[in-house]
Amino acid sequence: MQKAIRMLGITLAISLLALTLGMVTAQDTGKVLVTGLGMVGGDLETIDPGTSETSSSIEVVNQLFVGLTSQDVATGSPKLGIAESYDVSADGKTFTFKLMKNIPWVHYNAETGAVEELKDDAGAVRMVTANDVYYGMVRSLDPVTASPYAYVLAKYVVNGVEFNTAPAEPDPAATVDPMATEMAPMPMMTTADLGIKVIDDYTLEVTSPDPVSFAPSIYGLWVARPVPSWAIDEFGDAWTEPENIATNGPFALKEWAHEQSLTLIKNPFWPGTADIPQAKLDEVTFRFLDPAAAFAEYNAGTMDAVGVPLEEIERVKADATLSKEYRTGTNPCTYYIGFDNTEAPMDNANMRRALSYAVDRQSIVDNVTKAGQIPAQWFSRPGLAAAPTMENSPDLGIKFDAVKAKEALAAALTDLGLTDVSQLPPLSLTYNGSAGHGAIVQAIQQMWKDTLGLDVQLATLEPTTYFSTVSADAPMMYRSGWCQDYSDANNFLYDVFYSKSSQNDPGFADDEFDKLVVEARTESDTAKRLDLYRKAEDILVVQKAGIIPIYWYVTSRVIKPYVESVASITGNEAYNLWDVSR
Repeated sequence: MQKAIRMLGITLAISLLALTLGMVTAQDTGKVLVTGLGMVGGDLETIDPGTSETSSSIEVVNQLFVGLTSQDVATGSPKLGIAESYDVSADGKTFTFKLMKNIPWVHYNAETGAVEELKDDAGAVRMVTANDVYYGMVRSLDPVTASPYAYVLAKYVVNGVEFNTAPAEPDPAATVDPMATEMAPMPMMTTADLGIKVIDDYTLEVTSPDPVSFAPSIYGLWVARPVPSWAIDEFGDAWTEPENIATNGPFALKEWAHEQSLTLIKNPFWPGTADIPQAKLDEVTFRFLDPAAAFAEYNAGTMDAVGVPLEEIERVKADATLSKEYRTGTNPCTYYIGFDNTEAPMDNANMRRALSYAVDRQSIVDNVTKAGQIPAQWFSRPGLAAAPTMENSPDLGIKFDAVKAKEALAAALTDLGLTDVSQLPPLSLTYNGSAGHGAIVQAIQQMWKDTLGLDVQLATLEPTTYFSTVSADAPMMYRSGWCQDYSDANNFLYDVFYSKSSQNDPGFADDEFDKLVVEARTESDTAKRLDLYRKAEDILVVQKAGIIPIYWYVTSRVIKPYVESVASITGNEAYNLWDVSR
């Protein structure tokens, strides 16, 4: 007994010493979750908030970095993040955020097995300040960073667009075009011109060019998160590796085994708020597996939560055990087929419309996906603020119509000066290789053959770099999807298909569409916004058929019975709210 008491005393002493030194060792409770939700086979391209673009990268960023505001995953409503409050000016353009003062930057030390508060050269704990948020926003807007989501933030910061699109500094060694000297030089934008101001260490002011009600949600997006300038200065692109990274959220980065998995560990220094409480889990491991491999691991008992592959839906529903672990819910995403609207023959609206009318969306959700997906007649997901719904807009958009498909194809052939489909150039549809996407695009391929007599070849690209490849050079036709970044139709229509948007991979451009979504963005009357978005959707998916909407997503997953999860309607998870009881 005396030995046990002495050992207990030693343990307590070590624990007190660890707290004194500003570190906490790994927890003993062993609450570990292994998940594949939101992940893909291969690896994450990045977990840098400024350059993240894919949903899998953003999923991890959300656990590690908290911004000014956040979003409730259960309701979709906006909530506070590291800001404890904010005020809005009378004109609705200037937002003044008051930050919490007790959030340290932390790092997992592999040598000590501890999450540690980071300190500056003077030995003081580095706290998250308004300067860190300012740095993160400006870094994302800086064209040198090449942030794929800077365009979203830029429109809600005075001079943000001009700063983000400013030309690079001229190379003094370059040959000067004499004609260029006759033109007035474009004024160079500096950070001082931006509508982002640090008032004091814990007060940040952001001014938007327009009064937009959802602007606080924009200022909380991953692209606007605080990031550690000192770590980026020291380590460059390698700052997000486990040995270098500094984070501020409910979890810290413990390990990143590239091409295999990434593990987060609870950050005991996250103070916890009513909106974002401390994590219940000690660790979360994300495994990078394709859906079939992840599902096999789940059945083997080595994973706790995974998505259900399309080909397994019926078996899961019929299985006595798996059916009890099956979960479905709302997912604010749209599955679609994109076109390269700028190159023949997909630069022809009649050709695009023919292909869209020929897709039987109901058949796809009934016979291929089988998880309760909803056939999509337009792009913006119902449920978003100001987005059309099937209840208020049942006749809006496009759906399967073989007669109209054939009429549109005949018009396309006439436009192109052809008399038969055999004279068309080779047609191809590209997708990110997985059995689920393969089944969908094969079904669409057959529908085009049956209805229009078209032979379309399928091509696959590697999943990890699929979207960056598509963004760099859109294929003739390709499968894609868009999930909400914030809960407003603006995020689907203006952010993606406005003609100058950097996310506009199809190269869709229409002056009337642009006019409608620009007006809707700042309109305060929801009913008027809805009407504007209806008109914009009709242009996008019917008149110009810039894309083919296929279905609106639902979540389809299996979760072990010992896991306490929180149903999300946002497409992202809040793993700090999850728990395990085994």
